[in-house]
Amino acid sequence: MGMSRPQQLMDLFPDPDMVKDLSEEELGFAILHLTRQHVQNGMVHPQYLNDHGVDSDAVHRGAGYPQNRRAEMRQAINEGWAWLENQGFLIRAEGTNGQNGWRQLGRKANEIRCRDDFTSYLAAAAFPKAMLHPTIADKVWADLCRGELDDAVFAAFKAVEVAVRKAGGFAAADIGTALMRKAFDKSVGPLSDMTQPESEREALAHLFAGAIGSYKNPHSHRTVTINDPREAQQMVVLASHLLSIADARAKK
Repeated sequence: MGMSRPQQLMDLFPDPDMVKDLSEEELGFAILHLTRQHVQNGMVHPQYLNDHGVDSDAVHRGAGYPQNRRAEMRQAINEGWAWLENQGFLIRAEGTNGQNGWRQLGRKANEIRCRDDFTSYLAAAAFPKAMLHPTIADKVWADLCRGELDDAVFAAFKAVEVAVRKAGGFAAADIGTALMRKAFDKSVGPLSDMTQPESEREALAHLFAGAIGSYKNPHSHRTVTINDPREAQQMVVLASHLLSIADARAKK
């Protein structure tokens, strides 16, 4: 049984737009993950990542990035590589190898492997940004990519609270589950659809109040830790759905 080939940038980020939206630090983490797999005799060269991750090898496999995006992807690799060098994760190899651009993993590279669960990071980075409501997409997706799961969930449901308050014409003092109950009250709620059966109007009020009570309020009053990226992703998708409902019910 032959050895599996090292991963390439496209294996991590099949959509070029995913790479475009990453910061230098986020790119650095991704490039470090790839670099570990491409080390030869204790050294690695950035050109190898470009040749085999964006250009020749990728084209040979018929799975490369579109031709008009390859320069952009090479730049992303170089930016991530530069960040790794600046932070000391990659250090210059000794002698002429180092003079010719070869680098080796520094001590900090091993620290990051212990400190961060890269599998969790990849799961977050691979989450489709298009799944999120436009009002929260940029911040929440970036938080997920950085592994800041608690911040992502709180920001998403805080946005739901703000959207419901605005859509229903409520005051700034109206907050939390009480706001949701007032906004979607089955009899007089300004965001309640009176053409729907009473049981469905009541259920929607429960949904909004329950979501805010479960996912936003705890973060407001105490430290809440979310460790599973998939769980956080599911939560923010729910928030996006609630935001879409609030949009549809907003006063015209």
